[in-house]
Amino acid sequence: MSVLPASTPGLLGGVSVAGWGTALPARRVTNDDLARTLDTSDQWIVERSGIRERRWAGPGETTGPLAIAAARRALARARIAPADVDVVVVATCTPETPMPSTAALVASELGVGAGAFDVNAACAGFVYTLTTASSLLQAGVAHTALVIGADTITSILDKSDRSTAVLFGDGAAALVLTGGPALEPGAPGLVASDLVNDPAGFDLLGVPAGGALLPATAETVAAGQHFLRMDGREVFRRAVRAVEASITRTLARAGVTADDVALFVPHQANARIVEAVLSRTGIPAARTSSTVDRYGNTSAASIPLALAEAAEAATVASGELVLLCGFGAGLTVGTALWRWGTPTPSGREAA
Repeated sequence: MSVLPASTPGLLGGVSVAGWGTALPARRVTNDDLARTLDTSDQWIVERSGIRERRWAGPGETTGPLAIAAARRALARARIAPADVDVVVVATCTPETPMPSTAALVASELGVGAGAFDVNAACAGFVYTLTTASSLLQAGVAHTALVIGADTITSILDKSDRSTAVLFGDGAAALVLTGGPALEPGAPGLVASDLVNDPAGFDLLGVPAGGALLPATAETVAAGQHFLRMDGREVFRRAVRAVEASITRTLARAGVTADDVALFVPHQANARIVEAVLSRTGIPAARTSSTVDRYGNTSAASIPLALAEAAEAATVASGELVLLCGFGAGLTVGTALWRWGTPTPSGREAA
């Protein structure tokens, strides 16, 4: 575990993104592949979702191994040793095991002796994780955090159900956050956030069995109650309204407008939902990161996958505002406005 440094006069302070990494299953599943077994077509899927292909996990590519691989790449890019990580937080709704947490597995594999825990807010999970971890850093509880979004939704997917099988994929992405309390205005890190829930949408998306309410039995397995079930039309309707409202509140709390956002990274659930949100919020499509056509809906991994790709392509500069927004089962919604910054060897923020 790293030793928290004292505040140093002259430094900007705040929380920086020191590194990022991704991990995807090897198998690409195209729309034409799905059309061989389902009553669907490439045109039908693209028109309704914008998805052209997705990655499906194979042997050895479950949530834990994908999270570990993404974490290793993020740490390597950040040039930070596992022993210097103060906390590991994994966003997932398909954990490697019910207990212990997937974060504990990651920490064990990497040799991290710090605290580790999972966050389950479904597809909004990474925003909740980022908000939680950055708050720990800004409070001075930790100096280095490893945050991961990882899901293998195909483990709970009925691949004979056209309404869900065409939408979801698997993957993982990780960020390494470093820093502490902001020392002056304009410091990098979390600027504003909005974590909310739509109680009326609780039953629209979920997995009925496998928990304390309906433990696994031969009957629950035979009835297909361990598969994901979704009312897609109603999720679409509620998600657009909830995401628009959450973004509006977040920008207002920060005292900025959509024009101030340099990069918008929405949950990659459905291109049509994103288009509807853009039209309502005034965020330009040109400033929106999208991976849904290649990866589909990867749940908690979708936002960090898109963010890591944008970071790798250097499409966001230090000091610019990045808006993240996810929505998922619950119906849970999370929005975070982040001021981008990456540390330099001297410890100052990159200009």
